[in-house]
Formats: sequence, structure tokens, C-alpha cells
Amino acid sequence: MKATPILEPGRRGYNLLTAAAGHSLTQSALLLAVRLYWGWQFCHTGWGKLHKLPEVADYFKDLGIPLPQVNALAAASTECFGGLLLLFGLASRLTAIPLIVTMIVAYVTADLDAVKGIFGDSDAFVSAAPFQFLFASLLVLVFGPGAFSLDHLLARKFRAEPAARPAVA
Repeated sequence: MKATPILEPGRRGYNLLTAAAGHSLTQSALLLAVRLYWGWQFCHTGWGKLHKLPEVADYFKDLGIPLPQVNALAAASTECFGGLLLLFGLASRLTAIPLIVTMIVAYVTADLDAVKGIFGDSDAFVSAAPFQFLFASLLVLVFGPGAFSLDHLLARKFRAEPAARPAVA
């Protein structure tokens, strides 16, 4: 079916938009934005917890988390240093795993009502503090850090060259 002249610019625009959305540079740009923003947020919150470990440990104790001092240090370190790694895109997928675990623990301990009401009151679930941190970490785990990352640079540098084929006589 031939498009009418009035609809032709819309069709061209739609084709350009869908072509760009499927392009790896577009995906990499989005992943860069996610990593920069949420890597910084993780680092910042972890840094704050590292500087207030006794208070964080007391809060963890009130939540019923076992070994509150150890877990406060583990959570703060994971957030701070994992956030830095995420920010730079270094060991991104590996780093995303402990960040995801930390956010799941935060959900289950500090926002259990939001987890229980995930289907009944989804607004409470997505409004809980850990949601966006968890979502950003899941994005990086699933899609990787993108082309604008140290992971990508290292992969290009250390990618094995194809072995030369022996000449067949």
C-alpha cells in the first residue's frame, strides 16, 4: 500500500526512529546514562553508609538483620565500590550481581510490605527506595555495560585474534 504524501514524512520519521532504537550505539548511550547516574548514586549512598557505620549497624539490628556490623560494612562497601565499578563500566555484569542481592535484601528487610503488595499495590513497590537501584542493576546485568565502558575497551584489546589457518597442500 502506497502512503499518501501527507503521511510520508511520518512514515520516514517512524522508520528512522525504529532503526535508531535498534542500533547498538543508542543502546550503549542509554546504558552509559544508567551507569553514570546510578553508579554515582550507589557510590554516594555507600559512601554515606561507610561514614556512619555505627548508625547503619543499629538500623540493621532494628530490622533483625544478623551480624549487623558485618552486614552494614558489606552493604556499604558493595554500594560504594560497586557503584564506582558500575560508573566506569568495569566488571559491570559481575558487579551488578552483589548490587542486586543488596537491593533484594533491602526490599525484604526494610520494605517488606511493598514486596508483599507487589501485585495489589504496585505503586508502593516501584516507589520503594530500592526499586530504581535494583532496576538499574538488572539492566546492566542483562544488557551489559554498553560500548562506552571500560569492559568494552578491555574486550576489544584482549579479544583473541583468529588463528591463522595452515596452508593446505
